Amino acid sequence: MSKQYVLIVGGRIENVRKAKEQGLGVIFLQRPELWSAGHATEVDAALLVDYRNWEVLEPLITAAHQVYGFTSVTTTSEAGVEPAARISDLLGLGGVSHEVALLLRDKLSMRRRLQAAAPRVSVAAEEVTGRAGLAEFGAAHGYPFIVKPIDGIASLGLQLVEGEEQLDEVWETIGRLRGVDHQFATAFPIDRFIMEEYADGPEFSVEAFTFDGRHVVVAITEKLTFDNFVELGHVVPARLAPEAARDVADCVTTFLDAIGLAQGPSHTEVRLSARGPRVIESHNRPGGDRIRDLVEAAYGFDIERYTVAWQSGTLPPLTERPEVRQGAATRFLSAEPGTVTEVEGLAAAKEQDGVLDVTLDVGVGDTVRPLRSSWDRLGQVVAVGPDADAALALCEKTSETVVIRTERRADAVE
Repeated sequence: MSKQYVLIVGGRIENVRKAKEQGLGVIFLQRPELWSAGHATEVDAALLVDYRNWEVLEPLITAAHQVYGFTSVTTTSEAGVEPAARISDLLGLGGVSHEVALLLRDKLSMRRRLQAAAPRVSVAAEEVTGRAGLAEFGAAHGYPFIVKPIDGIASLGLQLVEGEEQLDEVWETIGRLRGVDHQFATAFPIDRFIMEEYADGPEFSVEAFTFDGRHVVVAITEKLTFDNFVELGHVVPARLAPEAARDVADCVTTFLDAIGLAQGPSHTEVRLSARGPRVIESHNRPGGDRIRDLVEAAYGFDIERYTVAWQSGTLPPLTERPEVRQGAATRFLSAEPGTVTEVEGLAAAKEQDGVLDVTLDVGVGDTVRPLRSSWDRLGQVVAVGPDADAALALCEKTSETVVIRTERRADAVE
């Protein structure tokens, strides 16, 4: 039998390695600036192109398919989900459709679909069209409410509107953020904004995998957040009463049915409000922030491996949710804004029993920015323990041993 190939769009090199371990050939589609020498020894062929440009991508993919005949296309990266869906539609590969990928990316379109198909898991939402619209939404749905970019990621630009007295400031912030440059601005420009009814209560994410239309909730992840909604950490499994966990899982499977997701991974954020669980947003990819590693450590299910290999038929479908083996958690590192002058405790932190990894993304001389989005975090601790409480406690203890000292310049501008 000839070798079966998968087309992988972007993502980390572990995607490629896991596909190869399943006996698959890999055609790798990557932006040239993200290609590394390490990829060359792992892939069977590479297309180095800005895959966000469909006019360039379509003829290249058509030609590559004629040569290699890959039978599936997949991605684990947010920037790759829409191109992967367009490729699947173009070649009839049976993956996530472009329509579904767009619904998950465009928060306003997603809300409109839910308002028609599954209103009980959603909240009221409208597009921001002007300063007057903010006041009208607050009058209709009450305060607080949320304002955020329709195509936003990483909590950038998210605002909590707590009263009418804030509306001038909120409208000014919207104007300032439109067109702002950020590290993913090409793929996720900030332009249009959405207003959403605020859902109170604790926040969770649900890591699920869909097998030919059948959704399996693998894990419910508990989120820890700063006051501005930027994520501080994650805990698996979430510390939830069984009935609440069932309600959250049911909310997500209802949502996935309404959206029409038929294959592959999903990462859906939910708030458990006083009126029941409400979907915040969702993505047809594994969760970021090392959540995929927490799920594997806690449940033994490698969602990344399934993402790259499930449609190729080299892995069995899950028939039910796997049993929890242990707790797993991550805690992000932060420091006061300024210039890094010293880092202490990193080596000792990595040596503690139960600590799987400690990463630090800054060094002496680097700048620590105010914490306004996920990109402003400085690193993270990943740890396991007998249960969720123990894993989180170890994360918090370890994070306190990594000391990042900064010095603030007198002329610094935030």
